[in-house]
Amino acid sequence: MSEGQFVVVEGIDGAGSTTLVAELSSHFRAQRRVVHATCEPSGGPLGAMIRQILSHRVVVPGSGGPASPGWATMALLFAADRLDHLEAEVLPRLAAGALVISDRYDLSSLAYQSATASRLASPGGAGAPVPDQVESALAWIRELNRHARRPDLTLVLDVRPEVAAQRRGDRGGREELYERAELQQRLAVLYASAEKLVPGDRLVHIDANQSLAKVLSASIDAIERL
Repeated sequence: MSEGQFVVVEGIDGAGSTTLVAELSSHFRAQRRVVHATCEPSGGPLGAMIRQILSHRVVVPGSGGPASPGWATMALLFAADRLDHLEAEVLPRLAAGALVISDRYDLSSLAYQSATASRLASPGGAGAPVPDQVESALAWIRELNRHARRPDLTLVLDVRPEVAAQRRGDRGGREELYERAELQQRLAVLYASAEKLVPGDRLVHIDANQSLAKVLSASIDAIERL
């Protein structure tokens, strides 16, 4: 039996990656493909911890408020969850010939943690990115993830930050750790040139400002070209 294909969907918060993974899974199952939809953070123990941090449900003892781990701590947690996710869920399904579609992967770590690192290193914490700090963070994050299997295809959903913000507002709920407007704008720039973050990976950019039907059609075409 030949190995399955590993497809990742990426983008800023509100780009529509979760919706697209669900739609792609339904489409290919209808085509009689064996499909496994998954996501990061994963459903494992480390993923559960990360989700608590992102939603501000982790409290530092004695602080009276939510914990805010630094970018390096988050990079370590995401890398550990990623390897656990691969071993427990992704690799066994690929070995069985399934099409695995993941909502986020290590491109998210490279974008989000490097953007956070550069922001903290800037004067006052909110200035222009510091090139040396960004490159140092990227090199370290790549090293943390060097044993992670590379995706066969990454679909990058490019969306204007204001469109994504509107979508996040429409879905409601409390703002998560990385959903600050300034950070999302910086992330949109990083995703627009995502090839620089994961050199050698196969990426296809999808205009996610358009309707779901058009985004889905373009994504299906990209996967079928594999």
